[in-house]
Amino acid sequence: MNKVRVRYAPSPTGFLHIGNARTAMFNYLFAKHYGGDFVLRIEDTDIERNVEGGEESQLHYLNWLGIDPDESPQKPGACGPYRQMERLDLYRAIVDEMLEKGYAYKCFCTAEELAEVKAIQEAQGQAPMYNRKCTHLSAEEIAEKEAAGMPYVIRVKVPEGKTYTFDDMIRGTISFESKDIGDWVIVKSNGIPTYNFAVVVDDHLMNITHVFRGEEHISNTPKQLMIYDLMGWEPPKYGHMTLIVNENKKKLSKRDHSIMQYISQYDESGYLPEAMFNFMALLGWSPEGEEEIFSKEELIAQFSEHRLSKAPSVFDVNKLKWVNAQYIHKMDSDAFYAHALPYLKAAIENPDIDLKALCAIIQPRIETFGEIKDAVDFFNALPSYDNALYTHKKMKTNAEIALASLKLVVPVLEKQEEWSNEALYETLCAIAKEHALKNGQVLWPVRTALSGKERTAGGATEIAFLLGKSETIKRLQQGIAQLEAA
Repeated sequence: MNKVRVRYAPSPTGFLHIGNARTAMFNYLFAKHYGGDFVLRIEDTDIERNVEGGEESQLHYLNWLGIDPDESPQKPGACGPYRQMERLDLYRAIVDEMLEKGYAYKCFCTAEELAEVKAIQEAQGQAPMYNRKCTHLSAEEIAEKEAAGMPYVIRVKVPEGKTYTFDDMIRGTISFESKDIGDWVIVKSNGIPTYNFAVVVDDHLMNITHVFRGEEHISNTPKQLMIYDLMGWEPPKYGHMTLIVNENKKKLSKRDHSIMQYISQYDESGYLPEAMFNFMALLGWSPEGEEEIFSKEELIAQFSEHRLSKAPSVFDVNKLKWVNAQYIHKMDSDAFYAHALPYLKAAIENPDIDLKALCAIIQPRIETFGEIKDAVDFFNALPSYDNALYTHKKMKTNAEIALASLKLVVPVLEKQEEWSNEALYETLCAIAKEHALKNGQVLWPVRTALSGKERTAGGATEIAFLLGKSETIKRLQQGIAQLEAA
């Protein structure tokens, strides 16, 4: 095998999408598994649809995921330029050669003429296809039309009676007949090449050996193979990956708000890039064995194109959260603190809260860093809450038991000297034992009074320790007053 060279070639018409990120990832894993090169090429010829910041988003979030190109606009190699609009001279040279050899021709048909032909073909039950009117133009007629300033496109002259066959690395053998493909445009009237032409020239000149891309590109493949065949070039090996679908087995759509569509949203929501890389590698690829948590290095070592799936890949949000939680829970405490600190500073206004101690409590209990705000905001101020929170079937408590328990707890804690989690837990359990109560019948009311929440990061005594003695007594007394007022 020649040195493996793959490419990820996004258009800057939008920000880095889940599907595109997975495409980049599988190309990257394949290249690195075989000791090859991963090339980033920007397909920016769709000028009207390019968005400001689109290219920057692609580059930034590929880097965030840990997908680092060996060659790119920012890291040029011997096969540049790496933006298509900077490669126009290269395309023109190939187009001129194709025109000279009769593989392509200039077409001066207007949009109205093309629409009329299409309508007639459809009325006759035929597949719409260019009628080759301009293939009959003489050199003199062409020169006359050009001199008159008539706009034209350049079409490839599709060979007759050809079968285009390729062995898809995922799907097996796929064939197309040339009779089903009309003479298609390779250069638009503005002089910019179309996708199916430019991508072939780029892949050939950049020595691309393998291409992994979405299944929507299968229909593009015969046109691309046609250019390879006409020019006598060797095509790369293709692998067309299955769709990513939601939990209802529907193709991901930008209108589907049940799943965040862009990698930037996962960064902003507090997902770790290592977890995203791990999770996305399992969208359409399966490792050997049952393990699901892998480092990037382990994924590179294990990756095989033979284990890419032929079935659609379900984007399971709960699975992603679980994967992210595994990474969070295994983080070194100092690393977790450093990562959590911006979220904590945005959420906690109380300067008396020990943020490092708070981190020790929340680290085992969150799945994403974006959950931190809701997990800790009650440390700033006690939220309004309903007395129904004091009722907990498993803890065998209700508002009446809670009121009695809090009245027992307050005078004892007012005399408490050692204010640590361990000492507070021992004290509250001792109160429960002395008054023939279950531990939960004391701990649950205390936690509810201190947090005003059904779910909290940390139990009653952990919260009390962080709040401090004065604030703890104050909130417990508020709880008593609220229960008595009911």
